[in-house]
Amino acid sequence: MAQYKPTASPFPTKEEILAFIGDKPGKAGVREIARAFNLKNERRAELKRVLRELADDGHIESRRKKLLHPGALPSVTLADITGRDRDGELIATPTEWDTETRGAVPTIRIATPRKARPHEVAGVGDRALLRVEETGEDAAGGEAAYSGRVIKIIDKAKVRALGIFRGLPSGGGRLVPIDKKQLGRELAIPRDATKDAQDGDLIAVSVQRHSRLGMPTARVEERLGSIKSERAVSIIAIHAHDIPHVFPVAAEAEAHAAQPVGLAGREDWRRLPLVTIDPLDAKDHDDAVHAAPDPDPANPGGHILTVAIADVAHYVRPGSALDREALKRGNSVYFPDRVVPMLPERISNNLCSLRAGEDRAALAVRMVIGKDGRKHSHTFHRVLMKSAAKLNYQQAQAAVGGRTDEDTGPLLDAVLRPLYDAYEALKRARDARGPLDLDLPERKIMLKADGTVDRVITPERLESHRLIEEFMILANVAAAETLEKARVPLVYRVHDEPSLEKIEALRQFLETLHISLPKGGALRAEQFNRILDRVRGTDIETLVNEVVLRSQAQAEYAAENYGHFGLNLRRYAHFTSPIRRYADLIVHRGLIRARGFGDDGLPESQDVAALTEIGAQISAAERRAMKAERETNDRLIAHFLSDRIGATFEGRISGVTRAGLFIKLDGTGADGFVPARTIGHEFFRYEEAMHAMVGSHSGETHRLGDRVTVTLVEAAPVAGALRFELLSEGRIVTGAQRRVSNRPGKTKHERPPKKRYGKRGR
Repeated sequence: MAQYKPTASPFPTKEEILAFIGDKPGKAGVREIARAFNLKNERRAELKRVLRELADDGHIESRRKKLLHPGALPSVTLADITGRDRDGELIATPTEWDTETRGAVPTIRIATPRKARPHEVAGVGDRALLRVEETGEDAAGGEAAYSGRVIKIIDKAKVRALGIFRGLPSGGGRLVPIDKKQLGRELAIPRDATKDAQDGDLIAVSVQRHSRLGMPTARVEERLGSIKSERAVSIIAIHAHDIPHVFPVAAEAEAHAAQPVGLAGREDWRRLPLVTIDPLDAKDHDDAVHAAPDPDPANPGGHILTVAIADVAHYVRPGSALDREALKRGNSVYFPDRVVPMLPERISNNLCSLRAGEDRAALAVRMVIGKDGRKHSHTFHRVLMKSAAKLNYQQAQAAVGGRTDEDTGPLLDAVLRPLYDAYEALKRARDARGPLDLDLPERKIMLKADGTVDRVITPERLESHRLIEEFMILANVAAAETLEKARVPLVYRVHDEPSLEKIEALRQFLETLHISLPKGGALRAEQFNRILDRVRGTDIETLVNEVVLRSQAQAEYAAENYGHFGLNLRRYAHFTSPIRRYADLIVHRGLIRARGFGDDGLPESQDVAALTEIGAQISAAERRAMKAERETNDRLIAHFLSDRIGATFEGRISGVTRAGLFIKLDGTGADGFVPARTIGHEFFRYEEAMHAMVGSHSGETHRLGDRVTVTLVEAAPVAGALRFELLSEGRIVTGAQRRVSNRPGKTKHERPPKKRYGKRGR
């Protein structure tokens, strides 16, 4: 790689700028480049123009407000160790990598330390947090493009497999894997290694050593229940994703020994009528709210908002057994039939649940806002509070709509109306800020008493939901501002702006709908909102919302702040749910340290470097939870529909790939697949820009968001898979649209003609 050297030229060449960025991957932004080349005033504007040209040409990409060579890895990366090179060194690849937008997956050679500590000894199959540096070597030539050092091993290589036991008449049996990627790779279980497993049991096995000949063998380690029970579905996800679900004895002992707090060292807020407003089925209540008109004549029409959050930091001290386990879990995981909590029930559902009428420890923020909803000031307090009422969203909404009950009647004028008045002001500030306004309803699976699926609903979005959201967002901003001002490190909740590649793909797609997305200039959420407003109420509303969502980056936790693009906020940190998110607990400890509230604040040892590692770890735990929750829903719905083979359903195309069409059904929201070979009577090709499959001769088109009618032909409940056959005819695209879709360089998928209803896929 070229090395940057100072130059006497009046303005750096593109090659010199690229060399400078290469020397400082992930650390060079506009400010750093301008400072290095002594560029000021109008020359900085010229620099920004040159950088835009380099980005448009694919020479650099922006990530976290910093510039890197395309496809470069961040300095701290979560990676999977996949093997060894010819010298015996471990080789790893990043856990998450989008090959469509970032090219080939980079490889990392892991340096073996001379004196390795136990947590640094990694092996093939492990998942680890690495500190990486670019080597400049050619990965295609057999060399790793990066070198890495193990910071921490997150998951050891799996020595267990999960699957369904199938007994054999001769004794013993087979393990049928539940992982879609492992389907067809069965393991033999000898008759003396079954642990009395019965046919259809969900089991965990240890894989035994085996010779080159014959089927690999395994020994049953644990029987996890019958697969015939829907309750086993969440157990599958827990074990498949290695989600910790049994608390260590030491952590349980600490939780059991914890006692309620008194008033010592706290402000007495027990007379303030704070209320909790949560879902109807919520089991823990970690946030309470209050609002009142601001009596200050200098702030006419203003409000004083209070948000009180359970003081989890008092009970979960840094370095304790509870703390170690909470970091390992990262967050609570929510399934339709159970919750895998981050903290034991003694903490989450008792001492830190803000129960009505009971004294509870809290960390609270009091915020003064103007009539326009903008925050004027805020202060943090460590308090003892007593919730005046436990309300649910429907209750609160009904009360302000004129339908009170015995709980809300006494609170209507003194508590609830002031909350909604303050929310009206916050709405004005929100509209002025212009956060990303996607409209994609979420579905919720309702279970019967026996754990089977009863129905799938789309909960109504009420003003009470939005009220709590806006109060929490403002409190989160206040927390980040306080910690920044006090120079206390923290874990931010950050959301990067979309990558240049995804924006270009979105722009090409919108062209097919005759919608333009301007080039150049700073990208803002309001640009997407204008597009979403334009299609609201039309038949392409869902389609455009889906594609805009897919163009967005994924939010994460990081010790480095690069803002929250979706919320359109410069600084943002999660403060409001320390019962279920470790990031919030870190922020609470930071506030305790910043405000001198006690000796249980953020330790000095947890500096920016340490929090960078924690951010990467809990971001990975969050993605693990999301994947487990999604797979569980898929399996439950597949169980629910498994007795309806041959039935006809209405739905929408929710995804398009070279392999075929993904379909989301109306009502249940079930996801299934239509293989490409079963579509139509002609050759079909995948048109990436249009998010569509297009018939080569007729132009018949099946596009993302299109309404379709399908027949269910196969259900695999254990894998959570549904296969459909398409009954709907596609639309015929216009000539203009076909010219856009037939641009050079687009991947085409050609197949021999098949009849519409092909043979069942294998």
